Amino acid sequence: MKKDDCIFCKLANGEIPTNALYEDDIVKVIFDASPAAKGHVLILPKEHFDNIYELDDDTAAHVFKVAAKISKAYKKALDFDGLNIVQNNGEVAGQTVFHFHMHIIPRIKGDTVNVGWVPGTADNDTIASIVEKVTPYL
Repeated sequence: MKKDDCIFCKLANGEIPTNALYEDDIVKVIFDASPAAKGHVLILPKEHFDNIYELDDDTAAHVFKVAAKISKAYKKALDFDGLNIVQNNGEVAGQTVFHFHMHIIPRIKGDTVNVGWVPGTADNDTIASIVEKVTPYL
């Protein structure tokens, strides 16, 4: 179902014109209006999901298949050194539009794109605690 006040629903479903790279019955891949790098695209489901927590399994699988398809085509056709596939959930994680979407960002060695963190440590007690809490929901 589409959400009437969602700009990404309108972009994905052609209500607002955009530059598209790819489209099928489930998703539309558009160029980011404020790209982090040349070729930065967004994969937008045509149905509305606020975030990954609402996304059904079939749509999730399809989005990642499209991400792989676009990434492989980019590798064959464009000159870049790597790419990031980014997906944010919640404001604290950097989500600014609350319609599930996935970014594909081509990377060039020495570019100014910043997708990173300071590595921490993982201890066995913390890992065991997380496994114990999460496993019943898997």
